Amino acid sequence: MRYIKYVLCLSFLLLLAACSNEPQPEDRMEKYVQSWNKQDYAKMYDYLSTSAKKEISKKEFTERYKNIYEGVEAKNLKVTYTKPKEEKDHKDDKKVSLPFNVKMDTMAGPISFKQNASLVKEEKEKESNWYVNWKPGFIFADLKKGEKVSVQDIPAVRGEIVDRNGKGLALNSEVYEISMVPQEMEDEEAILDRASQLMKLSKEEIRAKLNQSWVKPGYAVPIISIPADQMNLAQELDSIPSVYVNEKTARVYPYKEAAAHLIGYIGSVTAEDLERLKDKGYTESDVIGKRGLEELFQEKLKGESGARIVIQDKNKEERVLKEKPAKEGEKIQLTIDAELQKKIFATYKGDRGSAAAIQPKTGETLALVSSPSFDPNKFILGMSKKDRDALDNNKNNPTLNRFSSLYAPGSTMKPLTAAVALQSGIDPDKTMNVSGLKWQKSKSWGNYYVTRVHDYGKPVNMKEAMVYSDNIYFAQQALNVGKDKFTEGLKKFGFEEKLPYDYPIPGSKIGALDNEIQLADSGYGQAQIQMSTLHLAAAYTPFVNEGNLMKPSLLLNDPDKGSVWKEKAVDPAQAAAVLDKMKAVIQEPKGTGHSAAELKIPLAGKTGTAEIKQKQGEKGTENGWFVVTNPEKPEWILSMVVESVEKKQGSMHVVDKVKSIVKAMNK
Repeated sequence: MRYIKYVLCLSFLLLLAACSNEPQPEDRMEKYVQSWNKQDYAKMYDYLSTSAKKEISKKEFTERYKNIYEGVEAKNLKVTYTKPKEEKDHKDDKKVSLPFNVKMDTMAGPISFKQNASLVKEEKEKESNWYVNWKPGFIFADLKKGEKVSVQDIPAVRGEIVDRNGKGLALNSEVYEISMVPQEMEDEEAILDRASQLMKLSKEEIRAKLNQSWVKPGYAVPIISIPADQMNLAQELDSIPSVYVNEKTARVYPYKEAAAHLIGYIGSVTAEDLERLKDKGYTESDVIGKRGLEELFQEKLKGESGARIVIQDKNKEERVLKEKPAKEGEKIQLTIDAELQKKIFATYKGDRGSAAAIQPKTGETLALVSSPSFDPNKFILGMSKKDRDALDNNKNNPTLNRFSSLYAPGSTMKPLTAAVALQSGIDPDKTMNVSGLKWQKSKSWGNYYVTRVHDYGKPVNMKEAMVYSDNIYFAQQALNVGKDKFTEGLKKFGFEEKLPYDYPIPGSKIGALDNEIQLADSGYGQAQIQMSTLHLAAAYTPFVNEGNLMKPSLLLNDPDKGSVWKEKAVDPAQAAAVLDKMKAVIQEPKGTGHSAAELKIPLAGKTGTAEIKQKQGEKGTENGWFVVTNPEKPEWILSMVVESVEKKQGSMHVVDKVKSIVKAMNK
């Protein structure tokens, strides 16, 4: 009897052990989820039921997961299944349903969903276990059999650049895109002849576009774009067989050459760009700023592209799974007056040079001009090889940005030298008595002399020297001040430091003052003195601003707009004294800027001629200058330089240009 009880007890224990070793669906689901989180798709496939494996092969399964997750840029994948605390008895179950959650971050934003996994009990290789009845809805809840997942980029609208009055300097506007379909060209030579003539491209250039590797039969191949105001040309092109005209949005620069160096242009990203910007998410299809403000403010202007994850059914009908809207780029509003910019550029008439206009009370930049220039629209619409070669080989170098170049300021330096001299205690009424057109301090200078244009036959004081633009007087004053005080005084005007400005314009240079000759020549803006037109305009602000030098600004919403860069760069009384001498340059008949007096506007300013030559005694090229303002209505200071004026009446050539600008500003 005791033996029978023992056998029954042992049988019960064996039965209990057998039950506890029975595979549980919850355990299988846990392992399946673990493989999923590791993105071990091959291991996941091993858990699939027989019926599921009939629907999809292992290769298809792993590639589908991999391609979809990579395509949507899935990150931070987290699949969760919570196993019940109490174990259930599934001895008699053939099928169970277990809930799970899926979360991930994608290029279109976070996606999360809940699903139920159906697990079935199957016997494989004489062993019974639970297997997952997989379905496409495990990838995304809304995905069904036979449907595809795709990703669509939503391009960001590039921010526009406008002037202080809201006038467009860089806009997103309509243009005509001209395309051709090669297979529709029955009379190829005749069509290419006509298209080449109208597009101003060679037939070889058109053929090169039509024969690109990506072109397939029936494709319309973009050749060139033309401005929206050339409708007649668009209609002519549209009448040619195989030529198609469509409207599209493109970057447009309404002020063309007048603002090209300031605004710049955009272009397709290159391999070099991608390497340089590799951490900023750019792709081969992007466009970026290539120069000017388009490049400098690229990150603000570009905006943020959006994305759309789409499911396409068997009928190619689409439904959106997730969408991240594009974020429009920032609108940049400048302090520039576009019409003034255009007017100043037009006065150059192809001459080489640069000009800057600023508001002396606020430091706002009203114009920043470089001449000659180029039409940035051609870089957007398409440029023929002939036009590109002409641009690259132009001896006047129209692609050189001259307002970011430094020049010897010549005699426009003299008001600054006068201010430094006054601060050093020089008596402005004390006269200099020198006869002739040349002077040297001592014979130690050898054959070197400071020269002047006229000998007025009498001693001159500071005012007369300013009116006559006497180089010898200001050379002597620089020597009287001395190297250290002269350098210290110029640094109060912002020399030898970075220009605090949104556009990278080099800081002005004093250069080496290793000997007396260099110091003397620096007093009248030669030697190694170098300035930009913008800094020169800013350096004149103390004369109409109680001695304060204003910080130049370019952005209308600049929080520092109207701030002082150099407080009391010159004593207010001394600034007023220098201003009086600048008024005399215009008002007095012998003043070098007297021809501007005909405008009947109370102007103050200074002309200048800077000679560029290898050695004394030879004839060099001359750059002409004029810096001018209306001190009674100080709304602007204009600084202008024109290169190579030696055969154009020197600085008088510049004065004539400035007069037309001032006249327009005072209408």
